[in-house]
Amino acid sequence: MIEVIVGLPTSLSGQAGRAAADARAFATQLADLIDPVGVRLVDERFTTTLAHSALRAGGRDSKQRRFTVDKAAAALLLQSALDSERLTGSPPGELVGAERGGIR
Repeated sequence: MIEVIVGLPTSLSGQAGRAAADARAFATQLADLIDPVGVRLVDERFTTTLAHSALRAGGRDSKQRRFTVDKAAAALLLQSALDSERLTGSPPGELVGAERGGIR
């Protein structure tokens, strides 16, 4: 199955704020544009923190990390989603638009 993963920013307590509402709106618009490909919202808590740590461990200083941290966080989010699906047999997160099934 082919799906697009969109990060869902939530607080540490799991509450959805303005950024989460913006991500939902973006995911909905994207789903409409790329239908029948599914769009899935996946919790992105800690991905930026983990990306900073990984880049720091790789020898990048704070200035160098600034330009790559979002890309690294996106890669971590995708890898986490793939690992979760492999372990559980079910895709993680929330499919945007219940009628969407993705391309199989």
